[in-house]
Amino acid sequence: MIKKIAFALALAASFANLATAAESTSPVGLWKTIDDKTGKPKSLVRIADVGGELRGIVEKLFRDPSEDPNPKCDKCTDERKDKPVIGMMIITGMKADGDHFAGGQILDPNNGKVYKSKLELEDKGKKLKVRGYIGVPMLGRTQVWVREE
Repeated sequence: MIKKIAFALALAASFANLATAAESTSPVGLWKTIDDKTGKPKSLVRIADVGGELRGIVEKLFRDPSEDPNPKCDKCTDERKDKPVIGMMIITGMKADGDHFAGGQILDPNNGKVYKSKLELEDKGKKLKVRGYIGVPMLGRTQVWVREE
């Protein structure tokens, strides 16, 4: 009986290790966004795989007490104009492309601009390099996000 329990526990642990290994090769999950200028956390974004396409939705904002806790995207120029940033889809169309994810877009709700984007995992899947750019990746900026779960 004890051997069966030990075997079941070992089997469960091996499945947990496989899930962790799979997680580290995919950006799917919850990420803390870090402002590349201030180094401060800005938000939590959940990235999900929807039919082979990665999409990211803002779940939470880290705001100073003097700031509006539920801002709207007043600078957006598409259907997201004047919609709440919390719950907003900011990453769309990302697909696996070798060792990174590309082909999609990312919205910066602070300025309302939509950029081409590229995602790349680092540090065994604990960090995500998020590059937004215009035209070619050299003309853009990168943030490093930290996995929350």
